[in-house]
Amino acid sequence: MAEGRGSPRSVPGRAAGRGRGPGRPPRIDRAAIARAAGEIPLEELTLRSVAERLGVSVPGLYHYVSGRDDLLRLAAEQSALRMTLPTDRGQHWAVWFYEWADYIHRAFVGDAEFLKQYIDGAVGVDVQAGHVDAALGLCVRQGFSEREALEAYDLVSECALGAAISEIRDRRAWEDDRPIDVEIRRLVARRGAELPRLSRLVEQSVSFRPPSFAGRIHTVLAGIAVRRGDSWTEIAELLRTATGHEDPG
Repeated sequence: MAEGRGSPRSVPGRAAGRGRGPGRPPRIDRAAIARAAGEIPLEELTLRSVAERLGVSVPGLYHYVSGRDDLLRLAAEQSALRMTLPTDRGQHWAVWFYEWADYIHRAFVGDAEFLKQYIDGAVGVDVQAGHVDAALGLCVRQGFSEREALEAYDLVSECALGAAISEIRDRRAWEDDRPIDVEIRRLVARRGAELPRLSRLVEQSVSFRPPSFAGRIHTVLAGIAVRRGDSWTEIAELLRTATGHEDPG
């Protein structure tokens, strides 16, 4: 049979019934890459894993991102966008702040890479602005000035961040078989005369592990209450009733 008659020849690289032309890559852009990156656990995030999810080549991604660090920043932004504020049920400001701090503390402890990206500035102000403004509105409705509300929001958020860092460090120390309690006792055994106050704490069997998240946030919220002229004991009782957590202090 002469060429050009009968059944048409198949075109290499084109599957039957598909409309995409030969060699035409899937349509992607930076937003699509960000969404794909946000669907992959950060510890597993690579250019190859994102390329496979999008059905493109790794070199094709380099038209939109500069490398894995850029991917990590995009994924961190997606994680931040998925963070949701506690529902405003008309609860006391201290209860709302406790719920917010508990939420972000658990988010950071559960994803240390997300925490690292947050510290490195991957989550921009534009992503956080809505959360901040909503928190200010709740506080202002309960008698805060906007400046006081912003200071309280920053303080509570930083407390949750610090608690997450301490908890991750403590967990890794245990995983490395170097818990801080054991390390300090070893140090005191070698240099006790140089460390009289630590030596006395060791003799009293004081724990050197970081304080609990609940203890830290109770203290912060009690301090905010005192600055506002409120009773910190009433705040402690309110938190115990609303959250089920006693003030460890």
